[in-house]
Parts: sequence; C-alpha cells; structure tokens
Amino acid sequence: QVEFVESGGGLVQPGGSLRISCTGSGFTLEPYDIAWFRQAPGKEREGVSGMSSRDGRRYYRDSVKGRFTISRDNAKNTMYLQMNSLKSEDTGTYYCAAGYDILVFYGLPANYSGHGPDRWLEVWGRGTLVTVPS
Repeated sequence: QVEFVESGGGLVQPGGSLRISCTGSGFTLEPYDIAWFRQAPGKEREGVSGMSSRDGRRYYRDSVKGRFTISRDNAKNTMYLQMNSLKSEDTGTYYCAAGYDILVFYGLPANYSGHGPDRWLEVWGRGTLVTVPS
C-alpha cells in the first residue's frame, strides 16, 4: 500500500518552532519531487514549500521564506518541514505530498516537474494540524 504517515503537528506558541515529517511506505521517495501544502480553516489549500528531486532546489511561498525549511532523508524515505518563528497565520492542517507532477500542484510550471519512474505516482499524507494561537 502506497501511503505517507505524518507526524509532528501540535500546539505551539507564537515565535516557537515545530518540525513535521512524513514517512512513506510502499514506494521509494528518492526519485520524486516533494512538497508541503496547508489549509487554514475556511480557506483554500495553498502550497507552502516544494523541493526538486533532480537538483535539490527548494521553493517557498513568500510568507514562510526565511522561517521554514523543507528537507528529505531518502535513506529513511522521509520528508520534513522545519518551521521556525511561527505565527498565528501559520495555523492550519499541513499535508505532505510526493509525486511525478507534484511541483505543478505546488504552482510551478510543468517544466519544473516530471521526475520519477512512475508518471502516475502521487502520494498525499492525511494531514497534521499545526495550531499557533494569536
């Protein structure tokens, strides 16, 4: 079964830090691009950060640049999002994702994506809640 198991969400005070992770099973993470998305209550899902498997380039939405870091440990089949200096507007459910075209979902042009042996592979975590009170 192809799936991600997410962990690390919770309640954190403004200015605090949190690391969330996703461990994949049933597939090999290494060849695929990865991304993190979030959805705040009453809002649409938005891309937070993406990472290319081809060249390791990282992408961040403007509101998290300098505070969040995306990374991966291919040996552990795991991806991470380190979140520092958290703000109340970072509150939401965070979803990890990996796949051939996942950077297109993130919002990048198609030529930035398309990595991995299975062009139909797309794996999403079930979400982990991050709450930063105002």
